[in-house]
Amino acid sequence: MKNIFQDLAENPNLTTLSLEETADFLLSTPAESPPVVREDLNAFKICLREVNEDVRRAIENAELINMDGMSMVFAYEILYGKKFPRVTGCDLFIFLLSKLEKNNKTAYFLGATQETLDALVKVVSLRYNKTIIAGARNGYFKRSEWEDIIDSVNRSGADFLFVGTPSPQKEEFLNFAKSKLMNGMVLMGVGGSFDVVAGKVQRAPFWMQRWSLEWLYRILQEPRRMWKRYLVTNTRFLLFLLVAKYLLLCRRRKAPRA
Repeated sequence: MKNIFQDLAENPNLTTLSLEETADFLLSTPAESPPVVREDLNAFKICLREVNEDVRRAIENAELINMDGMSMVFAYEILYGKKFPRVTGCDLFIFLLSKLEKNNKTAYFLGATQETLDALVKVVSLRYNKTIIAGARNGYFKRSEWEDIIDSVNRSGADFLFVGTPSPQKEEFLNFAKSKLMNGMVLMGVGGSFDVVAGKVQRAPFWMQRWSLEWLYRILQEPRRMWKRYLVTNTRFLLFLLVAKYLLLCRRRKAPRA
């Protein structure tokens, strides 16, 4: 048995920055800096990390890591008494979009279907400004196309690369692309945020987000596709949490008393 949460608790890049502070950090990335990867943690990601090396590497090598899921916020408070703000990829994505023009930044959108991508570009153009769009490409590509995509992103001059493909494909691509992309670029996976901004998918009500019930809302939206994923993930996550708590209690009992 092992505590899968321990190494993350010791990771200096696991941040307590708020949404606004995270955005300010990313927007102030120096032009000469190597590409900066922003990662996030939720129950699905931490379970996937245990079986997928690309996800593990992506998290270990990220320059900034936020708590995306309330399950992770609760877990670290229960295990270590640490309080982390929840900064979801979707909230941060939308907030950054609203700040790009003011900060003279542009973004490249990579992911989703062509229909969703077209809708996203239209919404961003109307709601914010089309000048912040450096480029866009759908998420249906092969590994043999990675070099061409990287070249397209670099030629666009984008300051942000938002990747809307699922894990672990997202991590596989970013691990490969990071060293090949231009300095000063921020790389950020946004999950299904393209669908949300494009108006294709609705997010759970705030009260459900607050109590870590977004998984239930997603199951109600797409029961055939989502029930198995969340049943397996949530069960594994709970087991990991119980094991971690047990091991920490055992360690404290064995520790010499002063």
